[in-house]
Amino acid sequence: MPKFMFEVQYTREGLQGVLAKGGSARVKAATAAAESAGGTVEAFFFAFGHNDVYVVADFPDNASAAALALTVGASGGATVRTVALLTPEEVDQASRASVKYQPPGS
Repeated sequence: MPKFMFEVQYTREGLQGVLAKGGSARVKAATAAAESAGGTVEAFFFAFGHNDVYVVADFPDNASAAALALTVGASGGATVRTVALLTPEEVDQASRASVKYQPPGS
């Protein structure tokens, strides 16, 4: 299954929810949401810095991952940036592909 990383930034309302119910409640909610979209959460980490949470999850396809991100973003409690992750084998396959490309200005 394709793997994705979700970079989450909580809004003020989202942070208030974390303060009220704690981090474990967010892990439970994220796991349930991912499962309802056909995915499985591999890792969930809170973080310092630009993003508040990083989630790595497997989904059957791009549409399933996008459905989760759209739903979370539309909730108003967080914004989500979705990153498709590649395995080393997928990069090996890509590096062997023949691509015809002409750079700008050539």
